Amino acid sequence: MTLHVPKLHVIADCASLADATFRGGAPAVQVRIKGSSDAEVLAECERIVDAAQRTQGVVIVNDRADIALTAGADGVHGGADDLPVAALRRLLGGDRLVGGTARDLETALRHQDDGASYVGVGPIYATATKDGLPEPLGPAGVEKVAAAVEIPVIAIAGITAARVPELLNAGAHGVAVIGAVANAADPAAATAELLEALGA
Repeated sequence: MTLHVPKLHVIADCASLADATFRGGAPAVQVRIKGSSDAEVLAECERIVDAAQRTQGVVIVNDRADIALTAGADGVHGGADDLPVAALRRLLGGDRLVGGTARDLETALRHQDDGASYVGVGPIYATATKDGLPEPLGPAGVEKVAAAVEIPVIAIAGITAARVPELLNAGAHGVAVIGAVANAADPAAATAELLEALGA
């Protein structure tokens, strides 16, 4: 059975942060680890999957279908320069989540046709967590994609709890966050605040 797409995706680069967000009620953690060996990334993903099982959370691995499958994760998210959604869907089969990044409507529609469970649309606002991004799309960018696709739209980049209502009004199913939780003094409390804003 295909997994439901959670409304909040917390992007984490380590098991300790993922564990804190799960304790705060996060329904999903998206694992994004850069600069580590494959063995290190796999080991961290396995720890995160273990943490998720304690709260029935969902684990999505960025970029790496092989690591997602080996670690027993629930899905994979393909970025703009990663394997195409169609290839990820073939690798993961029909019972896991497959997400794809889209910065325009054409890409979002292609991801939908290729079997994506959801589309991550962004950057919505300016963010310092990733270099080389195009100009922010704003809520209008979310609205344009959400009106045209039938799969859930997850807004990403520069998301805060205060910005959630305007994104939901624009048609977003949910949001993906990094700094709003990772840079918070209390990641679990920050997670809970985002969930409240999402009505989740």
